[in-house]
Amino acid sequence: MKYYVIIPAHNEEAFLADTLNSILRQTVQPEKVVVVNDNSTDGTEAIIDTFQALSPIFQKLNTESSSEHMPGSKVINAFTKGLALLDNQYDIIVKLDADLILPNIYFEKIIDIFKGHPNVGIAGGFVYEKNGNDQWQLNHPMDKNHVRGAFKAYSKPCFTSIGGLRSAMGWDTADELLAQYHDYEIFTDTELKVKHLRPTGKAYNPKAKLLQGIAMYRMRYGIIITAIASAKMALKQRKLLAFKDNLYGFLKARKAGLPFLINEEEGKFVRKLRWKNIKQKLL
Repeated sequence: MKYYVIIPAHNEEAFLADTLNSILRQTVQPEKVVVVNDNSTDGTEAIIDTFQALSPIFQKLNTESSSEHMPGSKVINAFTKGLALLDNQYDIIVKLDADLILPNIYFEKIIDIFKGHPNVGIAGGFVYEKNGNDQWQLNHPMDKNHVRGAFKAYSKPCFTSIGGLRSAMGWDTADELLAQYHDYEIFTDTELKVKHLRPTGKAYNPKAKLLQGIAMYRMRYGIIITAIASAKMALKQRKLLAFKDNLYGFLKARKAGLPFLINEEEGKFVRKLRWKNIKQKLL
């Protein structure tokens, strides 16, 4: 199966070379890798140029955007610009962060997943980060059937069905909900241990604290599911303010009448699925 990779990169000179080297070490190579140099002011572009000279699979795209790292919109805008450079002759499209080290067999295993499970639409591994003892430790605060936004692989039919990625906070939840709406499954492989070089959330702008609640509104969760999901998130993160911020973001978005990310029918499916998951965890 042929796969393409798109890597949004904003000021990633400390990590990008490790990520691109891990791609070169893959037992099954991608056909194309577009690295989107998203308004970087450091040595990111020079690193991309070096790897372009090493292998013809790499392609650089320079683009301008805000210097603020707002979760969701910035990275997906860069991804979408990279996607526009590619043709449709792929079986798998991959959105990859620029601060990861993949195991050498990562994409070989991803291809096996899609080949062996035709109903799978999204696949990926698990994030590992260094703890205080300098040891790599699992950091996956979400449900185990959730693929982190840092390394999402989509089958072409699934990616087409969900209409690509939403440019908003919560895009990596919306895609999985929409995939399930279109009868695709999510597959996570515990053997695929991805090293994350930058601790989660360290690059986020403080202005982003309301975006999660706004995203829940735009995904048509409703106030009750938003409150339950926010309480769960606050407990997992041990940040009680997250609950308040999420609800405030939700109510602010509702008052402003912000546009939804999904249509009404999809929203009904999302709420039904969310309630089903909540009930299963309570029983």
